[in-house]
Amino acid sequence: MNTAETLAPPSLDTATKQRIRFGIILLPNFTLTAFSGFVDLLRLSADEGDFSKPVRCSWSVIGETLAPVRASCGIQITPWETFETAEKFDYVVVVGGLLHSGPAASEATLAFIRRAAARDATLVGMCTGVFSLMRAGVLDGYRICVSWFHYWDFIERFPSVDEQMLVADRLFVIDRRRITCSGGRASIDVAAAILLRHFETATVQKALRILLVDDLQKGNAPQPHPPGLAPASHPKVKRAILLMEQHVGRTLPLDELARKLDLSPRQLERLFKAQTGKAPQAYAKQVRLRTAAWLLTSSDKTVADIASSCGFSDASHLGREFRKQFGLAPMMYREQRGTAAQTDDGSCYDETFPGRAQAI
Repeated sequence: MNTAETLAPPSLDTATKQRIRFGIILLPNFTLTAFSGFVDLLRLSADEGDFSKPVRCSWSVIGETLAPVRASCGIQITPWETFETAEKFDYVVVVGGLLHSGPAASEATLAFIRRAAARDATLVGMCTGVFSLMRAGVLDGYRICVSWFHYWDFIERFPSVDEQMLVADRLFVIDRRRITCSGGRASIDVAAAILLRHFETATVQKALRILLVDDLQKGNAPQPHPPGLAPASHPKVKRAILLMEQHVGRTLPLDELARKLDLSPRQLERLFKAQTGKAPQAYAKQVRLRTAAWLLTSSDKTVADIASSCGFSDASHLGREFRKQFGLAPMMYREQRGTAAQTDDGSCYDETFPGRAQAI
């Protein structure tokens, strides 16, 4: 059963004239964690003590209408003002959530985002809110952070996007007046990064302590590991593995992979062998073969198509490597495993990308 909750705007301190203004747009089925983490850090940083007055900054939940917006968990939030009545904001934050359920951002919402961009507001895309920023046409020429879980969704919906501008291995990316975030708990880190631009460090740290957050993450921190990957504790190795997943159709040369991680090839090789027992190239091949195994049992693609999708030169090349890894030819693997096939490490790729048989 849905839980209705109306958040009234806090009282304004009219004596404060230089406060930073945030406008927050909640999309249908938004993620409550992303919204609450972000706005709570604003609230705790805005005032002395625990009074939650919008002294240093103010925030307003805005929408096309004042109709409640339902979060993915069922809680409903009522906007405080409409796009037509809202004043100019320094930051416009778009919070998304479920991607495959319910309506997308309305044309009125996209138009408001475009107007905010034209007024030089900094635009923030939280979770799948980045999809709406992309639809609004305000991300051209900017680096874009997306969750590893929605990377292929983004490619499918925006096939013309420059994949070199996509970042699926970091928590968030700040590129001039565009900030994009993978979502979830990282919304607190994004809020802190924004507020540190305007407030003293002690003010933001106080808010973090109240939220019991003592491990503030920077934008280059890696996103959590997708299921099915060998564990690695070093953040550079985690990011390298996520990059391998992201570029599964094209093997990244070692020097290019190292450059993306601000390491030398030799440093990356040493870290990888220490963490996984394998060289980066060998691990990348394992990622590609595991992806091929998943596609064999969750799609009707031909072996040749799967070979191409997973970075092998042709079906024969895939067949040779596949037999070395799994002891079976690709077609025999498909026949024997069917839709219940599991990868060599025992984890089912369907758990990683549910319902995405044609995603790659």
